[in-house]
Amino acid sequence: MRHGRRLLPVCCFALVALRVFAAPPAALPLPANSIYRIPALTLRDQRGEVFSFGSLRGEPRLVGMFYGSCKMACPLEIESLKRIEHALSGNKPVPVVLVSFDPAHDNIAMLRKVAAEHHVQAPLFRLSRPEQGDEGMLAGVLGIAYRPLPGGGFEHNVVVALLDEDGRIVATTDASGAPDPVFVKAILSLQAHR
Repeated sequence: MRHGRRLLPVCCFALVALRVFAAPPAALPLPANSIYRIPALTLRDQRGEVFSFGSLRGEPRLVGMFYGSCKMACPLEIESLKRIEHALSGNKPVPVVLVSFDPAHDNIAMLRKVAAEHHVQAPLFRLSRPEQGDEGMLAGVLGIAYRPLPGGGFEHNVVVALLDEDGRIVATTDASGAPDPVFVKAILSLQAHR
């Protein structure tokens, strides 16, 4: 009986430790610097699937922004992301999520059109539009500046962020041409440490 009393606290500690360390990642609180903390950002992708931005937690991914009728920077961004994926050949592909900053015009038909033009498919490559929430907050966190132009379209920069499984920004690139070797190395390093 005496040994049982001594083992009881040890067993209780072991059960608590097992529960904490075995908890699935989504059950653990988000780190303070996770962009998945952006409140209530609900998106719809080119397949019409609705998902919350925070639901992307769990694996590394590339996140950026675009608008569907863009004729210069956004097509270059998408093609650059495809080249980054190609540079990772032989390794696990990294899912891509691009969020439109023109939800008034980027309906599902536009998202599908852009996906078809660039031969990209969900779930690996999700083109999405905000259904609810503040895409401007996401742009600010990513370092993307955009403003509507008087004749239509937007003036904007391009930034793509590599996020770890908890939504922390690990590296960024301007995704404007050939894959940045430092960015590709950051992806490979992140994958190796999983």
